[in-house]
Amino acid sequence: MKKTVFPEAGKYFSSWILPEEAVPVGYAALIQAFKLQVPTPLTLSAVSNRHRKYTRDGWSIYTPRHMPESTLYGHLTFALKYEGVNLALLKRLFQATGSAPFIQIVKDTPGSSYARRVWFLYEWLTAEQLDLPDSSIKGGQYTPVVDPALQYTVPGVTSPRHRVKNNLPGTREFCPLVFRTELLENYRNADLPARASEVIGDVPDDILARAAAFLLLDDSRASFAIEGEQASLSRIQRWGRAISESGKILLSLRELERLQRIVIGDFRFVQEGFRSTGGFIGEHDRRTGFPLPAHISARAEDIDPLLHGLIAFDRQFAPELDAVVAAAVISFGFIFIHPFEDGNGRIHRLLIHHMLTRKGYNPPELIFPVSAAILENIQEYRAILESYSSRLLPLIQWEPTEAGNVKVLNDTADFYRYFDATAQTEFLYQCVENTIKTILPEEVNFLRSYDMFRNGICGILEMSSVKIDLLHKFLQQNGGKLSSRARKREFDALTHDEIAKIEDIYNNCFAPEEGTK
Repeated sequence: MKKTVFPEAGKYFSSWILPEEAVPVGYAALIQAFKLQVPTPLTLSAVSNRHRKYTRDGWSIYTPRHMPESTLYGHLTFALKYEGVNLALLKRLFQATGSAPFIQIVKDTPGSSYARRVWFLYEWLTAEQLDLPDSSIKGGQYTPVVDPALQYTVPGVTSPRHRVKNNLPGTREFCPLVFRTELLENYRNADLPARASEVIGDVPDDILARAAAFLLLDDSRASFAIEGEQASLSRIQRWGRAISESGKILLSLRELERLQRIVIGDFRFVQEGFRSTGGFIGEHDRRTGFPLPAHISARAEDIDPLLHGLIAFDRQFAPELDAVVAAAVISFGFIFIHPFEDGNGRIHRLLIHHMLTRKGYNPPELIFPVSAAILENIQEYRAILESYSSRLLPLIQWEPTEAGNVKVLNDTADFYRYFDATAQTEFLYQCVENTIKTILPEEVNFLRSYDMFRNGICGILEMSSVKIDLLHKFLQQNGGKLSSRARKREFDALTHDEIAKIEDIYNNCFAPEEGTK
């Protein structure tokens, strides 16, 4: 049997440059030793000779006392202890080594919690039972498969065979994981739903209803704008109604297809239903028509099991997770799979509403305009999408089709079912915070100010609502002053004294920065 060679100290690892000379350990060592074709983890680990632990340039540098034994089990133990569970990488590792090394690991260290976790993960990921009797350990607590101090988990169920608790937040068909970062913990501890309730706590019902209607329409409009579409008002309103129903209908394949019909409407030039061919996001070479993918979607034959896994996550595991964590996992999982020829982006963002509403995160009858917050941070949103796609692309073998599409040649399903959704969750929490702390209060305050403005105008003039809206628009555009053009045309009937009073009313009702609304 060929001896496994683990990496030694150096300044370079594959195409990466280490912050200093160090020995790659944990997942980095396993990737190199077994030539694993997996998306590179966002942070890798190495041990240097210095007695200082730090993280820089995508590397966590550990001290000599952290050095694991230079064996398969040694690096696996380090990974599970410090780097969490990486399901895609572990499955590729199990496929590369076969079962024999893990049978031996369990036989040599039957009492080790790490050995039992690896044993469980091998059988769970491969659906292959190892030639081992059930664990003989009696009594004591069951060891969690995923360390809940490192990654978000569910309460889980016990596996007496391995003496572990399966707290993975998903099934074998779909189980992205999210690391418990300081940023995410700060967001969770901030109790943003309570903050939203405070914002609307003393808002009159009529103002709240108007705010909810506008925010819903604004979110629908923003979702089209993110896709670069100038949709008609009827399409925006139709999609807004779909958003308003999110969280009230159980997720299913049929429901996803219904949503695509709503968002597309005209299928003369778009395939209706789930893709039967490959898919990608990107451009075509203008001269050759050759595909230039920025993201390659899941293979058509993998869509059904992946979506069944996603639906199982929605029904069985999401109820036990933080609302925003669950929303990020299901929405970004969907967009990476990209099951439709068109309409994926808007459904992806609707799934955020679906989860937040279902978990009772937003106040009743109020949809957080998350798409509007995303549109304000569109470059960061695109970077978050590309942060995974760019690591995925080099692993996909494909060829162009005559129709200018792509045909994937290798097995890629695991890359869509097991991914690290931490960055996506942090971004989504940022958008939710912006919605609650900025967008929602601004809209409520605007409506309050507008009502004061309208009542003030009605106190000095008889004017229709349409005219008052137009008057406000002109004042807003010109910093609280009615332009000479408006004075000569739409509002030529106003006297100088009336104009002065109107401008005073406007400036008393709206703060100077209201013009940016």
